[in-house]
Formats: sequence, C-alpha cells, structure tokens
Amino acid sequence: MKKFNLKYTFSLIILLFSASVFVACSDNDEEIPVSNDIVDVASSAPNLSILVAAVQKAGLVDALKDPGMKTVFAPTNEAFQALLDSNTDWASLDDIPVETLQSVLLFHVLGSRVPSKDLSDTYVNTLATGPNSEPLSLQVETSGAIEFNGSAKPVTVDIEASNGIVHIIDKVMLPPNAVTLALNNAGFSTLVAALTDTRHSTDFVAILSGTGPFTIFAPTNAAFQALLDSNTSWNSLGDIPIATLDAVLKYHVISGSNVQGDQLADGPVDAIGGTITISGTTLVTSSEQEVPVILGAATNDVQGTNGVIHAIGSVLLP
Repeated sequence: MKKFNLKYTFSLIILLFSASVFVACSDNDEEIPVSNDIVDVASSAPNLSILVAAVQKAGLVDALKDPGMKTVFAPTNEAFQALLDSNTDWASLDDIPVETLQSVLLFHVLGSRVPSKDLSDTYVNTLATGPNSEPLSLQVETSGAIEFNGSAKPVTVDIEASNGIVHIIDKVMLPPNAVTLALNNAGFSTLVAALTDTRHSTDFVAILSGTGPFTIFAPTNAAFQALLDSNTSWNSLGDIPIATLDAVLKYHVISGSNVQGDQLADGPVDAIGGTITISGTTLVTSSEQEVPVILGAATNDVQGTNGVIHAIGSVLLP
C-alpha cells in the first residue's frame, strides 16, 4: 500500500479552495473575487429577508444579478412590515399585486452606482417608469438629515456588491404622483398652499391626484413672492381674490399629456385655464409674459406616476 502523502494532500486542498474563491483572468492571470452581487448581499443580511422575498415574488432576481452597475435602496424587514400594516388588505407580500410590487421595488433601484458621498439635493431617475415609460424621479435631500422620497432615512450605507452598491433604509418608498412630489419639495410650499386654499371650489388636489397624465409648470416660492410684491394690496395668498387664484393655478396645468423638457415643441398648447405658447424652453402667456423653464436635475423633468413637473421662476398670468 502506498504511503499517505500529507504534504501533497494539503497542497491539493489549498489549490481547490483557491479555485472556488478566485477566477483567473486569461490575459494577465489577475485574480478577481467571485461575484457577490446585490441579491447575494441582500440574502446575507437577516434584516433584508422580506426584501429578498419581495424581489423573488416580483421576478426581479435576474435584473438585480445583472452585471450592470446599480444602486439599491434596501428597506429593512421593519419597513416592509410597516408597509403591510398600512393597508388592511395586505397581510403578507402575497396580497400585494405583482405589478404593484414590481413598480415599488424598481423605484428603489438606480441604473448606476452612487455611493453616499456622491448624494446631493436633487432628483434621480429610478428603474420604475410612469407615463410614456419615462423613469420615475426619486427625491434626494442631503441638507440637514439625509432623506429619500421625502421621508425614508438611511440605516447603513455603502455596502459594496460586485454589480453596484446597497444603502439600507428605514422605509419602503412608494412611487409618488405629482401632488406628492410637490408636497415633498420645500421649494413648492407656496404652490401647495395656493392649491389647498380652503376658499377654492375647485379641488385641485383631487384633480392632480387623478390618472392624468399632466404636465405641470410649477412656480417656485420666489415666484409667488414676486407675484405678491407686484400688488401693494397682496401681503399673503389670502389677499388674492379666490377667483383670480383659481384662474392662475389652472393656467399652469396641461391635462392629457406628459411632456418632458426635451419634448417641448414650439407652438400653442392648451392648459386647463387657457392657451400657452411654447418657444424653445420659454413659455409665452396670453398676457405676453415670457417665462423660461428652469433647467436642471432638481427642477426640470421631475416625473411622477401621473405627470411631470417643470419649475418656473414666475407665476404665469392668463
């Protein structure tokens, strides 16, 4: 009987172990760690088990294993339980329609790798889509406490994966409609106050929460202040006659179309409250105002589930 060669056997074990951990590059023999993709990362975290189950139920495992770089905002188990508790019809993930679950999960995914140091006050495109298959916008706020979509906060950031990066968050983010986008943006607080003025007979919130789609030209707070300053009798929104405010607000909404900035076409368009003429990225009113759309990721093409918002620096006057 041949003698047992301990040295040879030990070397063989080391070789086999190394082969299971590394793959060799055929050109320069550089050793690269075997893939530890986003799904693997989430599966290894006990507090993300419901997220993993949701990804499986929604049929998104392959999408999140794809080698293309992504950023995933990963809600904890507690966050998913809070989502289920928010709807009496949802006792478990099985009660959430697959289409709804897919949209919600894709709203948590960006198509590029964004580490926490690169986050800024802006909107970013997610893999979820709205009207005309436009990517839905996720609001990122970094001034003061970091928040996503108006309320979700980071728990752990910068967990590396072979195909991107994972940030764990404390809330499941629901894709916002146009009203929610405005409510979440402090720069539109005066617009929100104008839309919800209790003197209105028009229910603007109900209208803009409808299926749409809508294209909304949204005056900033500074724009509304300039409007108030233009009339010595107006110190606040309450001083503007409600009929005037109603007509002005209707002049900022185009119903039946979702028009991104690069889709603005020269010519007249019908807002709910009258006709606006588009010239490049400038809006020309019937009172001959010329108001440019404010371009930039934080102000232009802010896409919701039922419409798109473009910020403007002046209130349009019919």
